[in-house]
Amino acid sequence: MTDTLFGGDPSSHPGASPTALPPAYPERAAWGTAPKLRAWQQEALDKYLALAPRDYLAVATPGAGKTTFALRVASTLIEQGAVNRVTIVAPTDHLKRQWADAAARVGIAIDPNFKNADGAHGRGFMGVAVTYAQVASKPLLHRAKTEAARTLVILDEIHHGGESLSWGDGLREAFDPAVRRLALTGTPFRSDTSPIPFVEYAEDADGIRRSKADYTYGYGQALRDHVVRPVIFMAYSGQMRWRTSAGEEMAASLGEAAVTKDVTAQAWRTALNPQGEWIPAVLAGADRRLTEVRRSVPDAGGLVIATDHDDARAYAGLLKKVSGESPTVILSDDAKASNKIEEFSAGDKRWMVAVRMVSEGVDVPRLAVGVYATSTSTPLFFAQAVGRFVRARRRGETASVFLPSVPQLTALANSMEAERDHALDRPSKDEDGLMDLEESLMDEANREEKASDTLVKGKYEALESQAAFDRVLFDGGEFGMGGDVGSDEELDFLGIPGLLDADQVATLLRQRQQDQVSRRKGRPAPATSSPAGVPDHRRLMDLRNELAKNVSAWSARTGTPHGVVHNKLRELCGGPAVAQASEDQLHARLAKLRDWFVGRT
Repeated sequence: MTDTLFGGDPSSHPGASPTALPPAYPERAAWGTAPKLRAWQQEALDKYLALAPRDYLAVATPGAGKTTFALRVASTLIEQGAVNRVTIVAPTDHLKRQWADAAARVGIAIDPNFKNADGAHGRGFMGVAVTYAQVASKPLLHRAKTEAARTLVILDEIHHGGESLSWGDGLREAFDPAVRRLALTGTPFRSDTSPIPFVEYAEDADGIRRSKADYTYGYGQALRDHVVRPVIFMAYSGQMRWRTSAGEEMAASLGEAAVTKDVTAQAWRTALNPQGEWIPAVLAGADRRLTEVRRSVPDAGGLVIATDHDDARAYAGLLKKVSGESPTVILSDDAKASNKIEEFSAGDKRWMVAVRMVSEGVDVPRLAVGVYATSTSTPLFFAQAVGRFVRARRRGETASVFLPSVPQLTALANSMEAERDHALDRPSKDEDGLMDLEESLMDEANREEKASDTLVKGKYEALESQAAFDRVLFDGGEFGMGGDVGSDEELDFLGIPGLLDADQVATLLRQRQQDQVSRRKGRPAPATSSPAGVPDHRRLMDLRNELAKNVSAWSARTGTPHGVVHNKLRELCGGPAVAQASEDQLHARLAKLRDWFVGRT
């Protein structure tokens, strides 16, 4: 069966040596149907066949090709006679269709239209594709079908199995009799402590029970193998003004480090308001970036991820004015949503705007530019959203994601390569009761997995928003000196070519950074309203905030605690603690950090 499903190339067969295989596709293939396996897929398959396990968990970064791996496992087990039925469990109806289409292309007939009320799937099918909610609503029905045949269950994005007690119990009830269960997920796992069905947990050195994968293939490794695209994050800040429910007018700079969590959240929500100036400016920048990418990748497309339906429609209107073309709008209650996604994927339209359903698993390989215009900040949602842009078609394609410059998102962007297991226990705090800045930000973001809509419109009124280009985040480093929208500082990065590999991206970003530093050195110092000899407290606060953000980025990149980074800077540059440091001393520390980022000691 292997020859008919996957072609006659012997390197594509289960026993082939992974050393003879390329890490990435030799050419573009339909979703889940590559004629040759990537090296990681072959290695994971070899391990699976050697173990012949009842349960197997494969953790692979979005875009790496989990579907191809899973379908090869399925076809091999069918060929061996180990299974004669396949059930695929996916998060959404669209993904059910996507799995069925991919399976059909390799000769496995899967019915995605099966409903619980049908009782049996259509004639000629070997199995069904169902959603987690579908299984949870009638677990005994699915248990009976599982018991009636030698069933392989493929659990796509298995972390959904922990979303509620009833879902987890339903999965266990339905698929406990399965002869084989293959669980798939990207990283990171859930942030709550609900056990995920059919996942093994083991205590680490700190006594914390963590999920144990049978095979892991992270974003960093995939990037080195050219399996996924490098992601350039374009962060935008700006001044925000809003009125609280008590009638008080508030103002803050987006991403300002010295404000409370609530102020940050309200400034963030103000930035996303389509009536202000921030989101139109960012959409215009993203469209300009897309135009640049399309010079070398003509069918490149963009995706805006919005918080709700009203914002999605408004953003679509703004994009039409900017690009001259009506975007495809994907709303979760639209019965034609799956067809619209497929039409967009197969065409060459510039933009798609969606609320949630395109954030996980949906395959649109030509997506190259994204705008993260939602208030959702959990690591799981962020990783899945960014995963829509990283699927590689050919070497050199890059991805660009535009986002608000807020600590929760910049910390996540700077830790793209981090591999996170699911923990059933909470780690204890250190002896002083303090936690690292990124850890505290993650905790705040993860208090509730579904806390994406914590701000209710009507509790405040957005009054005004202005956008400013902040910086570029890439590979844990930060580049750019900030600047106005439309400035040379912004255009330097919007104009980066669309075909570059990761090393070329890093080299070019360092060069842009050096160019901007050189330009600034040649400019006269800005005028100040403070008398000579009197420190400008506003300027000092801006410099402290800038230093804090850069120290945070360096800490995320190297794993060095913030306090150690600050102490090292004081040792090298001199001067007192940050709160007492002068402008010159803060400038010196910032310059030293920039040297570290570009590889100078």
